[in-house]
Amino acid sequence: GEAAVTLGASGEGLVAGDLVNTASRIQSVAEPGSVLVGDATRRATDAAVRYESAGNHELKGKTEPVALFRALQVVAGRSGSMRVEGLEAPFVGRDRELRTLKDLFHSSADHHTPQLVTVTGIAGVGKSRLSWEFEKYVDGLAAEVLWHRGRCLSYGDGVTYWALADMMRMRVGSVEGEAPDAVAAKLTATVSRFVPDPTERRWIEPRLGRLLGLDDGPTTGQDDQFAAWRLFVERMSDVAPVVLLFEDLHWADSSLLDFVDYLLEWSRNHPIFVLALSRPELAERRPTWGTGRRNFSSLYLEPLTPDAMERLLAGLVPGLPQPVARTILARAEGIPLYAVETVRMLLDQGLLEQSDEGYQPTAPIDDLQVPETLHGLIAARLDGLAPSERRLVEDAAVLGKSFTPAALAAVSGTAVEALQEPLRMLVRREVLAVGSDPQSPERGKYEFVQDLLRKVAYETLSRHDRKSKHLHVAAYLEVQYAGDEDDVVELIAAHYIDALRAVPEAPDAAQTRSRAKAMLLRAGDRAAMLAAPAESLRYFTQALDLTDDVVGRSRLEERAGQAAATAGRFAEARAHMDRAIAAYASQGHVHAAARVSARLAEVDFYEGSLTAAVERIQAALQVLSSDPVDADIAEVSAQLARLLFFIGRSIEALPHIEVALTAAERLSLPETLAQALNTKSLVLLAQRRPSESDALLEKALSIALAGDLHAAALRAYFNLGERKADTGQIDEALEIYRVGQAHARRVGDTFYDLSMQAGSITPLLTVGRWDEALAAADSVTADEHVATLQLVVVELVPAASALVRRGEVTKAREFLGRLPDAVDSENVQNRAAQQGVLAAIARAEGDPAEALRLARLAMASWEDIGLIARAPVDGFVEALEAAFELDDDSVIDELLDFADRPKGEVLGYFDAHRLRFSAQRCARQSDDKGAVSAFEAAVSGFRALQNVYWLAVTQLEAAEHHVAEGRPNLAEPLLSEARGVLETLRARPALERVDHLERQISGGKSALAGKPVVTVTA
Repeated sequence: GEAAVTLGASGEGLVAGDLVNTASRIQSVAEPGSVLVGDATRRATDAAVRYESAGNHELKGKTEPVALFRALQVVAGRSGSMRVEGLEAPFVGRDRELRTLKDLFHSSADHHTPQLVTVTGIAGVGKSRLSWEFEKYVDGLAAEVLWHRGRCLSYGDGVTYWALADMMRMRVGSVEGEAPDAVAAKLTATVSRFVPDPTERRWIEPRLGRLLGLDDGPTTGQDDQFAAWRLFVERMSDVAPVVLLFEDLHWADSSLLDFVDYLLEWSRNHPIFVLALSRPELAERRPTWGTGRRNFSSLYLEPLTPDAMERLLAGLVPGLPQPVARTILARAEGIPLYAVETVRMLLDQGLLEQSDEGYQPTAPIDDLQVPETLHGLIAARLDGLAPSERRLVEDAAVLGKSFTPAALAAVSGTAVEALQEPLRMLVRREVLAVGSDPQSPERGKYEFVQDLLRKVAYETLSRHDRKSKHLHVAAYLEVQYAGDEDDVVELIAAHYIDALRAVPEAPDAAQTRSRAKAMLLRAGDRAAMLAAPAESLRYFTQALDLTDDVVGRSRLEERAGQAAATAGRFAEARAHMDRAIAAYASQGHVHAAARVSARLAEVDFYEGSLTAAVERIQAALQVLSSDPVDADIAEVSAQLARLLFFIGRSIEALPHIEVALTAAERLSLPETLAQALNTKSLVLLAQRRPSESDALLEKALSIALAGDLHAAALRAYFNLGERKADTGQIDEALEIYRVGQAHARRVGDTFYDLSMQAGSITPLLTVGRWDEALAAADSVTADEHVATLQLVVVELVPAASALVRRGEVTKAREFLGRLPDAVDSENVQNRAAQQGVLAAIARAEGDPAEALRLARLAMASWEDIGLIARAPVDGFVEALEAAFELDDDSVIDELLDFADRPKGEVLGYFDAHRLRFSAQRCARQSDDKGAVSAFEAAVSGFRALQNVYWLAVTQLEAAEHHVAEGRPNLAEPLLSEARGVLETLRARPALERVDHLERQISGGKSALAGKPVVTVTA
């Protein structure tokens, strides 16, 4: 109606008129907690809200009584969209759960945090109804919410990412059967809407296209694709809160579960609300689902209480005879679907009819035969259908939860036009429903009202009927999607397999087996393209079960092994690859056997057997090299060079690097090129050629960034940060690690996220930010990261050294206990780093002889990695500290003589320590001038490096020398600066030396007090 509104009012405005007065009068007669409306409002909203008459009311100012209506229930989305036609039971007994969903959603939206809520319960307990009530609530909010729904299909162990792809189709606005060009145009428009950065758009769009079956570009890793999908969801959440509703998550493929885990782990500051509906079987498939997450809630739906079930049944069928109601409630045992299906059965039998208030009995119901179980009840409903309707339901059950009339026509052999009336009847009988969500890609499809109904219908089919119908479905899908089957290839494979399982001895079984195998191979390839290695392994393993010939099995074993390795299932990978090698060798295919052997070396590497990996790759490369250089040889050569560097045989690595680089340039292999340049930079650094090394590292980074080669780029960032830290460019190092970590998090690379944090520990310690460094070390060594720590031990060990400097030796040992034991490791840097810190611990515990032994072991690595790496330098430092404590001049001279020998570039850190120890030796030899000069040079060196701890220690040692030489006045300013630093660092052992020296100086001054002053004059 009309109202007068004050326009342009400042402060309070005015709204007046008959409309406002009428609304006020209606409010005055409404009971608390109720909503009354007039006739105009009812007519405007009755498509979405169910009302009952509230009678006529005398309202002040009205000459005639006004008819009012009480709002009972929201039954659809805005403007009546998605309205359920037919039986909708009252929503009872789940108010607390719905309130919890609302609260958690608003918490996520308000605080910009992700939230996972899993609603678990047995079939028919009300999971879908709870989510429907929540969807209607969200749909009615004034603020925009980006809602997505996807259903996991019940084929095999799930179809790869099907539910996620459904959500993206929903967001893009794609419908089934739409031309790929049209879908691609919609995808471009959608990505442009939500992603303002053109660089991000170029990265995200092809990876979303791959999910939708549009992009057939080169396969990228799971981290890369997960990161693109996650970033798109995040960018949507920058516009409005995002809801992702996963239905039937117990049927999800494992990679989809991994993605949901990943999304919640990485999108920590985004309003993303994930609602998962599942049966209890999910806990068997993924026992760790949601565990340990602060943003995880689980709602388990118990059967409804007797009171709630009574209200539900009374709301469905007012006036139902009490004996009948008691029978239904007793059999239902709190499962609302049982009561609803019973009412539907009464409708089918004509014993109920619909009225304005619900459903009313058409005649007395004296004796109701209600089956004992929900399964039996649904079977009884199906038995009550006409034979033609029953056959259609069985045909539809083979197609799945939802289907198109065209698909049903293909299976049933009936024309689409002839199906219209039977389908309409099945909808009226509430066996089927029509998808009405305007955003859903399933809009207009028919679907079973309950999946349990579909399951019962399917189970009543004979084995021969199942086989025949599955073959019809497979054939229909192949024709329907001819030339573009990738999107449904897993469905086609599942139908062929189900046909084969139904009648394995059928005369046409060989043909069915062949088609099933072909589709399984394509399904495995598609899963690999989508970076779902576990699903790829599953499909290849199923194909192996259908393959008898040796040639086919050898190739399949190789593909299965590669998928298992990518999935981190190394025992399975080794078994498949060993069988592939044996099969290839038995056929004389030595090149193929060598190729698989080289890939098996990756498994050796990840299991920590570096020497075995090197030997295996060398043997494989010897065979491969007899053929012209190809991508296999380039990749294997680069891999071998990297492994040789890791185990300290960098000189042997160079020729292999050159092979890899030459082939990578000639064959246009940018990933191999960038990785090989990364490795060559390290090899040259170990050979004391730092300028070349730095140049190659910068080039590797530029190639990787230009080609979106994230693994190579992150490796280059990490190596570059380490190089800056080692050369005293601390601010630059920390910035590189920050940028590298941001890149790792953007692309979802956990290993390099942790590596960048670990790499920042040494520069943070260097500039005195010890608490930050130790916090980073604790974060990296958290329990869930244990599997990733093997390759970053060398970066983490300095945190233990800092604890030793603080006098917290027990904590240092406990910290080392969290790391993989590297003392016997084949990784030279890890081994040397751990030996060095163990030497520091031994010295702190009063065993300098053991410290010297361990430090010498750490020092020995300089021959392999040079003194441009920290690990052997730390060994050198601990060896000299122990030698001075042992008063062993011969060892001191030996070590300092070693330090004075030319060795190409050395770290400034090494040179400053060399000067520091030279000063101590001069002091022992009463060379005061040499000691002072060397101490001053060492102080300057550590100051230039911003190494505050060793600067303070060197100042302390210089002060000790000045006091010993009777120059306390020169010692005091050194001690004052050193104390300030050491107190900030809480370096207790060094502080105790400062205290002792200050007492010594103070005592000396006291001894001089009162003595006569002697003045010497010319």
